[in-house]
Amino acid sequence: MITIRPAEERGHANFGWLDSHHTFSFGHYFDPKHMGFSSLRVINDDTVSPSMGFETHGHKDMEIISLVTQGTIAHKDSAGNVRELPAGEYQLMSAGKGIFHSEFNASRTDTLKFLQIWIQPNSVGGSPGYQQKSFGESEGFTTIITPDGRDGTLQIKQDMSLTQLILKQQDDAQWPIQKDRRYYVHIVEGQLTLNDDIELGQGDGAKIEQLELLKFAKQSEQVKVLLFDLI
Repeated sequence: MITIRPAEERGHANFGWLDSHHTFSFGHYFDPKHMGFSSLRVINDDTVSPSMGFETHGHKDMEIISLVTQGTIAHKDSAGNVRELPAGEYQLMSAGKGIFHSEFNASRTDTLKFLQIWIQPNSVGGSPGYQQKSFGESEGFTTIITPDGRDGTLQIKQDMSLTQLILKQQDDAQWPIQKDRRYYVHIVEGQLTLNDDIELGQGDGAKIEQLELLKFAKQSEQVKVLLFDLI
């Protein structure tokens, strides 16, 4: 079964300096039909004005993933991490027993665009953690996040994984599904056809349950997809 989450039906908030689209209920946007999917709780598609951002605020017991699609994030947290996150790199912050951080657009002239993703952890408390890495823009599937940090991936406190799919010269790709798992697809860039007849574009998502195979066929010059493997 595939359930589509159209981009135009997402929640929306515009504060002037921040324009945000919410795949799942977040902040002032509440929809009981869209409270998350398995441990995937938040996908926010944020656009931030130059020099603006999120003032210092706290999180607890949440795994927070950021992927910049345009510009650079200036990050600072109470664990002593002062970093910049450029477009294409992944950041994973484990809030643990509690952490405070700020996220700003590092540019005074250019717009920042990024995805903020929250995963509910399978253990609470513990020390906060910070990881950041570029995995490049290789064709095909690239594993980004795993529970055990295998093969240089970022390590998360949950039985889930995140895989990046890029299609450029390659026209299609397939992903075998485990019957006891659930999957979520989020389109970062481009247009594609999922399983032969489902058309998806930028910002669209899809919940996948009880299938045997996922088939991706690009319908634009380049496609970038996030694939969540969930319990």
